[in-house]
Amino acid sequence: MSSTHDINDSILRLVPEGARVLDLGCGDGALLERLQRERGCTGYGVEIADGNVLHCVRRGVDVIQLNLDEGLSMFEDASFDVVLQIDTLQHLRNAEVMLRETARVGRIGIVAFPNFAHWPNRLSILQGRMPVTRRLPYQWYDTPNIRVGTFRDFDALARKNRLRVLDAFGLQAGRVVRALPNLRAATAVFKFERD
Repeated sequence: MSSTHDINDSILRLVPEGARVLDLGCGDGALLERLQRERGCTGYGVEIADGNVLHCVRRGVDVIQLNLDEGLSMFEDASFDVVLQIDTLQHLRNAEVMLRETARVGRIGIVAFPNFAHWPNRLSILQGRMPVTRRLPYQWYDTPNIRVGTFRDFDALARKNRLRVLDAFGLQAGRVVRALPNLRAATAVFKFERD
């Protein structure tokens, strides 16, 4: 399983020191707080949930309460060095539009999401059931995920939208997976820029 801490550790290494960061769907602000403290980054979180906004404020993280399905029109082109979407893309109604907005607003985009093609998920499907794993802990009828995607799906979507992938790997049990990540990793991670 890739815990939030494991994912955040991997993301931390992808963000340049001192970067101006926009964290979309920042949750309680833990990642942005670490980026500020450990990497000297500045920036904002974007979050819709009242409780998470309060947690961000308590952490000293600047946060904007915004529904991401409404877009990022309030931000100018290339106004951030890095835009993060960590466990956000699968919750959005129009993931492709938000991906393009991420590339517009940031010089670099970083996304991480559950890889639906991970082998235990495939096994569940072969057994006639939707997967329920540590990384996908919900039943099909109560999941907050409105999209399911795979490592290879995102790679194809990036090409379609003329995004150049700078780095791509999977995460499994806290380890980076570069060999066969579509099969062997519970989480897909991509770092990209506009082509």
